[in-house]
Amino acid sequence: MSWPYEWQLGWRYTRAGRTGRRNGFISFISGVSMLGIALGVAALIIVLSVMNGFQKEVTDRMLSVIAHIEVFDGRGGALADWHATAARASQNPAVIGSAPFIATQSLLARGDEMRGAVVRGIVPAEEAKVTELAARLRDSTLATLQPGAWRIVLGSELARQLGVREGDVVTIIAPSGQITPAGVLPRLKQFTVAGTFDSGHYEYDSALAWIHLEDAQRLYRLEGPSGVQLKLADLHTARRVAQQLQVALDPALTVRDWTRTNRNWFDAVQIEKRLMFIILTLIVAVAAFNLVSTLVMTVTDKRADIAILRTLGASPRSIMGIFVVQGAAAGIIGTGAGVLLGLLVALNIDVIVPAIERTLGIAFLPGSIYVISRMPSDPRVADVVPIALISLALAFVATLYPSWRASRVNPAEALRYE
Repeated sequence: MSWPYEWQLGWRYTRAGRTGRRNGFISFISGVSMLGIALGVAALIIVLSVMNGFQKEVTDRMLSVIAHIEVFDGRGGALADWHATAARASQNPAVIGSAPFIATQSLLARGDEMRGAVVRGIVPAEEAKVTELAARLRDSTLATLQPGAWRIVLGSELARQLGVREGDVVTIIAPSGQITPAGVLPRLKQFTVAGTFDSGHYEYDSALAWIHLEDAQRLYRLEGPSGVQLKLADLHTARRVAQQLQVALDPALTVRDWTRTNRNWFDAVQIEKRLMFIILTLIVAVAAFNLVSTLVMTVTDKRADIAILRTLGASPRSIMGIFVVQGAAAGIIGTGAGVLLGLLVALNIDVIVPAIERTLGIAFLPGSIYVISRMPSDPRVADVVPIALISLALAFVATLYPSWRASRVNPAEALRYE
């Protein structure tokens, strides 16, 4: 027998069921198996696309506040010449911007309210070269940060917690005190609130404050900035570029990219994606292995046909090929339909979810609770291709036992009662 004939028979058995109740039932079970594979694949693509969308949304908001790479003295001191460090780092073609900074944990007090925060000393014009948020506020709020003006810009949530608004005064309590005959006294300095910022990321809105770099040097008694921030042409190359800069710059300097600055969060997201992938893949596996029961029933129903083919000279390998084709066809159809359905929903989720919300009168992501009030989606080829390949592989594996069983049918036994 030729392979085209085996393909023809396998495809005919896949479409069987138009006549006869038993064949109709088998065809129904086969259709359910395909539908199960399609829904499992679609669910996996949709869920991973939504998770990618949330990760991208949070990353974009995070990187609107922080730079892609930070270079600082690993011993905790100030950089003697930050211009030289920035110039040397800029020799790397991936670096497109640099700015000095000082970042120190401090206490902010207003009356009885006291909150811990990261006080970041910046030069507004330079900061606008490395962070999107500073670029937006450079000509408005940040323009009021002048050397010696002792003005401060607070995150919106931090300002709310302290109960302050523009024009109010807050006190910064530096971590290192000053030694006096009476002992070590905390070093305090009052700042006028110049405004607030809203990055859309709670961690920074509730625990970050900006002051001018020169004011920070005086307050914390530093001879210069504690580090240099760098902006890259492609944020996804941050880890590789950081490794290159670590080799190219002074060994005493520490280079840290944005993925390491927020390592716990990104590790948690990656673990969650892996677990979700495994869980939903099991759903696809259950649907794929429904093909086993479909093919076993088909083999039982077609025992006489198999016996006749064997008497006509078909080899066990050819018989096995027929049922492998049948199962593989079901797997290919189910996987293809699932990929199309998953991509259709993932690419139009910004239309589908609002329509469901209007129909049901509910909000999945209320703006009063969640910062992100819409359902983001970011389907990626790196997710879709492995999903399709795994689904096809599971469907193929599910065909092996029934196909082997068909190849072992004894023609004499099968035709005895026909």
